[in-house]
Amino acid sequence: MEGAEDGLGPQPGLDEDEAAYGRRWGAQHAGARELAALYSPGKRFQEWCCVVLCFGLIAHNLVHLLLLARWEHTPFVMLGVVAGALIADFLSGLVHWGADTWGSVELPIVGKAFIRPFREHHIDPTAITRHDFIETNGDNCLVTLLPLLNMAYQLRTQSPEALEQLYAWECFVFCLIIFGTFTNQIHKWSHTYFGLPRWVVLLQDWHVILPRKHHRIHHVSPHETYFCITTGWLNYPLEKMGFWRRLEDLIQGLTGEKPRADDMKWAQKIK
Repeated sequence: MEGAEDGLGPQPGLDEDEAAYGRRWGAQHAGARELAALYSPGKRFQEWCCVVLCFGLIAHNLVHLLLLARWEHTPFVMLGVVAGALIADFLSGLVHWGADTWGSVELPIVGKAFIRPFREHHIDPTAITRHDFIETNGDNCLVTLLPLLNMAYQLRTQSPEALEQLYAWECFVFCLIIFGTFTNQIHKWSHTYFGLPRWVVLLQDWHVILPRKHHRIHHVSPHETYFCITTGWLNYPLEKMGFWRRLEDLIQGLTGEKPRADDMKWAQKIK
C-alpha cells in the first residue's frame, strides 16, 4: 500500500492541483484531522439508532421469508441474489460518485453528516479501517430503513396467497437491501490488509465482494473512476462506456460546477 499503488502519491501528467493529493496524506494530514474532528456525538447517536433498527428489521424479514420458502423458489432466490448484487453495486457507485464529486462539507445537514466521510477518505484512506462497526455502517443502515419497514409491513399485512405471488420480488428486494446495508463494511474490508477472516478473503479473491486490488484503482488521484464498491462488477463496463465522465460533463455544462472541487480543497489543506 504505497505511493502510486494506492493513489496517494502524485501521478505523472497531473496538474498542480491534482499533484497536491500526494504531498501529504494519512491521519496527520491537516484536512484529515479537521474532518475527523467534525464527527459529533449527535451523529454517533443517529448511527446507533439506525444500526439497531436496521438489524432488527433484517432479522424480522428474514424469519418471515424463511417461513414462506419452498424448494420451487430456489431459482428465483438465486436470480434475486445476482440481480440484487448488480443493482446494489450500481447504486453504490452512483452514491459514491455523487458524494465524491459534488457538494461541500459546508452544506447544511448533509455536509458534515454525509459528505464529510467521503472527503476524509481520500486524504486518509485507512481511516475507515479504524472506524468501528457503528461508524462504518450507520449511514447505510439509515438508507435501508424505509425499504426494510415497507417489506416488514407487506409481510405482516398481505395474505398467504398474495405473498406466494410476491415471494420472488420480496427475495430480490431483501437481497438488494442486504448488499446495500453491507456496502460500506465491504468497502472497509477492501482497505484492510491484515487480520481479515478467511471467508472474507475468499469472497474478495472470488470477486463476490469488492477485492482489495480492484479498489486501489479508485484511489489513484484524482479519484475519478471505479466508484462501485459493493462487488465492483460494474466498474470495468462503466469505465469503458465513459459513464461517469459523461455525467460529469453534462452536469458541469448545465451548472458550471467543477467536479471534485471541494475534494481538492480539503486535500490541499496544510494547516
